[in-house]
Amino acid sequence: MIQTLAARIQLAKMSEEGQALVEYALILALISVVAIGVLEIIGVNVTGVLGRIGNDL
Repeated sequence: MIQTLAARIQLAKMSEEGQALVEYALILALISVVAIGVLEIIGVNVTGVLGRIGNDL
């Protein structure tokens, strides 16, 4: 009886750990997508500024 209870508790802990890992992976994916979008926007602006500097020289 105690072994069965201990096994169920262990299984529940493993399930929670897996859920936490999935949550961390989703957060990391969201941060990556946002970072890529911001870098795309900044890259276009930097390219324009450097182009104007090159033309002025």
